[in-house]
Amino acid sequence: MAARVRTVTVSDSGVAPYGMTAVARGHAWAVDEPGETGGKDSGPEPFELLCGALGACTAITVRMYAGRKGWTLERIAVTVTYEKPAERGRFSIAIALEGPLDAAQRERLLAIAERCPVHQVLAQGAEIVTAPAA
Repeated sequence: MAARVRTVTVSDSGVAPYGMTAVARGHAWAVDEPGETGGKDSGPEPFELLCGALGACTAITVRMYAGRKGWTLERIAVTVTYEKPAERGRFSIAIALEGPLDAAQRERLLAIAERCPVHQVLAQGAEIVTAPAA
């Protein structure tokens, strides 16, 4: 299977001092720091975006699985909290499932949630290579 490559370009948005605009596949969104860290709060800060990526991937993975099984999942809500204690960060995920699911189906969907690709990358770690732009 060929590797799937994703690219996001982040550049100054003009909202000084830390405002950025991120762009992926024609979609653009603001990124900034909150006022208490010197930003103008023109968008979510990077760890909020990371929480959003984990939450979205979790919800999509669960919804895909429920769909393949033919289970009625009327609504899913995923809340992700990030805490940075002394050494390592910690993500806490709370998942609300609505629909006529029995206990076994709910338990299975919660187990499947941990198999989302973003969860896997964060749990296992990823190689990060920094280089000058070409």
